[in-house]
Amino acid sequence: MAEYSYTVLFEPAEEGGFVVTCPALPGLVTEGDTMEEAREMARDAIHGYLESLRKDDLPMPPDRVPVKEEISVLMPA
Repeated sequence: MAEYSYTVLFEPAEEGGFVVTCPALPGLVTEGDTMEEAREMARDAIHGYLESLRKDDLPMPPDRVPVKEEISVLMPA
């Protein structure tokens, strides 16, 4: 059995909970009401995504670590 690790991003949702995305797996989006639930949903979503790739004989993509940077802009008052 092979183990794959991916970076995921947790963003607070306006209605509560967290939206989870994975930069290395385009289109993968899930959510959870708590961080714990969001983590579990992310594991399930990643597993399903990789299972789909395997069924189609496609390679497992490598992880991509996003670069976080804060950018400030000036706007007229």
